[in-house]
Amino acid sequence: MVFTDLVEANWLHVKNASLNTDWQSQEFSVTPQNSHGPYGRAARVSNVVSNPLKDRFSSTGPSVLGGDAGLQLWVRSKLEGDLVSTAEIDTMRNDILYGSFRAAIKLTGVPGTCEIDLEFLSSQLNETSSPVNLVLHSSLSLQDGNDASHSPTFKVVQLPFKPDEGFHEYRFDWAPDKVSFYADGKWLLDMTQDIPVEPGHIAISHWSNGNDLWSGGPPKTDAVMTVSYIKGYFNSSHSSRQSDYRRRCTNPNAANAVCAVPDQLTAPDPSGPNGNSTASTYFFSENRNQTNNQTVYSDKKKGEAASLGGSGGSFLLMLAVTAAIAVLI
Repeated sequence: MVFTDLVEANWLHVKNASLNTDWQSQEFSVTPQNSHGPYGRAARVSNVVSNPLKDRFSSTGPSVLGGDAGLQLWVRSKLEGDLVSTAEIDTMRNDILYGSFRAAIKLTGVPGTCEIDLEFLSSQLNETSSPVNLVLHSSLSLQDGNDASHSPTFKVVQLPFKPDEGFHEYRFDWAPDKVSFYADGKWLLDMTQDIPVEPGHIAISHWSNGNDLWSGGPPKTDAVMTVSYIKGYFNSSHSSRQSDYRRRCTNPNAANAVCAVPDQLTAPDPSGPNGNSTASTYFFSENRNQTNNQTVYSDKKKGEAASLGGSGGSFLLMLAVTAAIAVLI
């Protein structure tokens, strides 16, 4: 399947997420009733924290704030009344229709939050179990208060690693006939029922609502989830973006007209003696000749969007993380 558009964020080198024109930190509240738990949620911009590497030319090493480098999404232990203070960041683009979506994430080890539907529940992570909940929210889950656990589009898969001990790439490929899930490039399973057909946006969130049957919590101490990169390769539902593609790609069969999206087959983790190699992954947006007519953020442009090779538009799919990665439509 050929994808015409992209959005990429290398959070290891982004100094200030609020200046990244591809993404927007969220500020909103959800009541306990609408959150389906004893507590509601209060997404706060202040809980989305940039912590880049000190060395912008490296993929490992000390970070500006200390600890793991990347974009930090915090869930706070201190309540705001009956709301848990949480974090979410969304793409500015909402015309995403089918694609391949990847995020490198190190989860929190603090019980009581819901993370990357790929969804991780930190309360489920222990020495002998590392499950990931794979979800496609459908009309059935909506009828059950957004609870997909009793629907055919909910599966639990055990991972061969501990997601709170290092960075791993979590990926799903959304096609018209199926959604395929991967971890570190290894296929987990396909879902073929209730496939979304409407465009959406990407969101990464880290939250808790105190529901003992799902997220648990709130966490007893502040809990952080760290994202080192997000990559989305997709088609647009907007006619203007489709026209842009046809103008810039007059002969799709020409040599080098189509570039393969590299698969990440190892954990993109910066720790260990080869950390600078394993954490260094490919970004089309870091190569000027490969993002023609795309609007992509460039930290080198002092926080401005860089329209490379032509005019582009700002845009929003939802990689949802409780921690969850999801397509929201």
